[in-house]
Amino acid sequence: MPTPSTPTVTWPDGRRFAFTVFDDTDNMTLDVGSIVYGFLAEIGMLTTKTVWPIESAEPPQIGGTSCADPDYRSWVLDLQEQGFEIGLHGVAAGTADREQTVAGLDRFHQIFGHDPHTHANHSGCDNCIYWGEKRLTGAARLAYNVMTRFRNRGWQGEVEGSPLFWGDVCRSRIEYVRNFVYGDINTLAACPDMPYHDPRRPYVREWFASSEGSAVDAFVDMISEDNQDRLEQEGGACIMYTHFASGFVVDGQLDPRFRHLMTRLAAKDGWFVPTTTLLDHIRTQRGGQHVISDRRRRALERRWLRHKMSVGAS
Repeated sequence: MPTPSTPTVTWPDGRRFAFTVFDDTDNMTLDVGSIVYGFLAEIGMLTTKTVWPIESAEPPQIGGTSCADPDYRSWVLDLQEQGFEIGLHGVAAGTADREQTVAGLDRFHQIFGHDPHTHANHSGCDNCIYWGEKRLTGAARLAYNVMTRFRNRGWQGEVEGSPLFWGDVCRSRIEYVRNFVYGDINTLAACPDMPYHDPRRPYVREWFASSEGSAVDAFVDMISEDNQDRLEQEGGACIMYTHFASGFVVDGQLDPRFRHLMTRLAAKDGWFVPTTTLLDHIRTQRGGQHVISDRRRRALERRWLRHKMSVGAS
């Protein structure tokens, strides 16, 4: 199925396209983060950095520094003051029950002055909401389960009666949740419905997608000069998915490919704002909340499955 054309969205101040990054906080440390975000601030690229507001009560599969560390917390607050968005990657690096999730959201509000506007599930947490096979329906779900050998099942964030249930809390306190990741720099072309509400998944207010860039090699491939120019020509919007702790800094030095390509991108006539600002703008341009149809959702699912087959299902 060909990628649909980019929906008609005009960008503020006559900007030709929009670009941001949604950074999952896996393995992040203050040493690495200060280098990456210092560079982003230098080139005027405001993005979204996720955090864990509390320390995990159990050893996580994938860890990193949380806001329980006072120096790290102070640094993240400084990022917020500079205009970066602080989002949520779950309340902790490990599985959190309902009580811990509410406490973590309360702590986020206490630190940053508001509930998180954006959230992305974190691998290895059983309280993920609509995760694994639950991201899909019908034949697409079956195909995914075959691809993953029926491993990615059992998440309980939206399961009423489970001690890990927090769906109602998600719906009342978080605006946007990330779902599908695509192999196209123009996220809005790959997912022209975003942000959207899915009636089959009622505990999420609105979903958004992103473009593949999980580690440094994938990221620089996605923001190649040709892709940058195409994004600009199409007047599109890119929300890059990444982990800035995955190879972007080695021996205290920023990856030179990343530095060059991001500097080039920042010099273009783009709108460089955090994820929530970008999604709010698209939503306003469309006149409010968009409810996705079954047909449109199935198209998104099939497109995502093709991408997962190319990069490895998870």
